[in-house]
Amino acid sequence: MNLTELKFGQKAIIERVTDDDLSLKLFEMGLLPGETIMLENVAPFGDPIAVLLSESKICIRLQDAASVQIKPID
Repeated sequence: MNLTELKFGQKAIIERVTDDDLSLKLFEMGLLPGETIMLENVAPFGDPIAVLLSESKICIRLQDAASVQIKPID
């Protein structure tokens, strides 16, 4: 499952970033494997999305979010 498939308010754990060129940028933003993430907002036209990561809100394009593999928390 990737980050674009997360539902509002649903939490997940980041497993990995599949795009090697993008991974450094996302890691610098705090999107690290093992971190808990939650979908908080979606822009009016669906792109970008805002996720809550630790105590920070991060906006990310859907194209970039598709490369973030996650595991939902039940």
